[in-house]
Amino acid sequence: MVTAKRDRLTGAGAQVVTEVSINFGSSLAGLAIPLVGSPVVVAVRQLVMAATVLPFYRPKLAGLSWRRLWPALALGVVLAVMNLTFYEAVDLLGLGIAATIEFLGPFALALASSRRLLDFVYATAAAGGVFLLTWSDGALNVLGIVYALTAAASWAAYILLTRKVAVSFPGLEGISVASVVSLTLLVPFALLTVDWTTLNWSVIGLLLAIGVLSSAFPYTLDTYILRRITPRLYAIITSFGPVIAALFGALVLGETFLLQQQIAIVVVCVAAGAAIASQRDKPKSELEIIAGAIP
Repeated sequence: MVTAKRDRLTGAGAQVVTEVSINFGSSLAGLAIPLVGSPVVVAVRQLVMAATVLPFYRPKLAGLSWRRLWPALALGVVLAVMNLTFYEAVDLLGLGIAATIEFLGPFALALASSRRLLDFVYATAAAGGVFLLTWSDGALNVLGIVYALTAAASWAAYILLTRKVAVSFPGLEGISVASVVSLTLLVPFALLTVDWTTLNWSVIGLLLAIGVLSSAFPYTLDTYILRRITPRLYAIITSFGPVIAALFGALVLGETFLLQQQIAIVVVCVAAGAAIASQRDKPKSELEIIAGAIP
């Protein structure tokens, strides 16, 4: 009993560290995007992820049918779209607002099959929070919101595809296929848009740090975490990611939030956390899918 409790505490602590790492990496991306552009930042991030996964989980494609392979290929496309649109949203809206809107994707997926009135209340509260968040300064950046909503939809698609990939491939082989596909799509775009005069060792170091903090470290730590905490606890901790993102947005990027925006971010996080915490346990639930697939 003592060992199990210790495992839960260390697993939960590690999950908090993961959330801090991902959002700190995203705040650094906010510094890098004005210098080199979103495509370059995302391409380097995917390159670091591929370099981390491929040496240990090299995919064995011989004999694979199209039925088994297509989810991994689609996952690679979704990864590219999700990360690129999220970073574009960060550039236009700021990290705190972009991260909050993006979280609507997995939150909506978690409630998609629910018939509870309480979940409708949580969803309404989250929608109201996002409305306050995007309108509280009297201006509306439509393109930024479109990017953030696209990232949210892509995150939901990522979760569903990851489930299929996990069934079709052993270990992280499916993720390694997806990382190669994503990298293949992003590199040409990055090469076409990069301003080579902006690249120096400081910028390259910044890009590599983003890749490590946002991809390599979290993916490695997730295996440790999910062996020690329940999918529900994993999802609840993740639901507070937007608050951590807003904190790093303020500390690293100098973002400021009106009182209404601060309240809105908290409302979205609390609504998501409460909805997930109050769900009944059942085999292969959407919450388990989310907890096992949040990037």
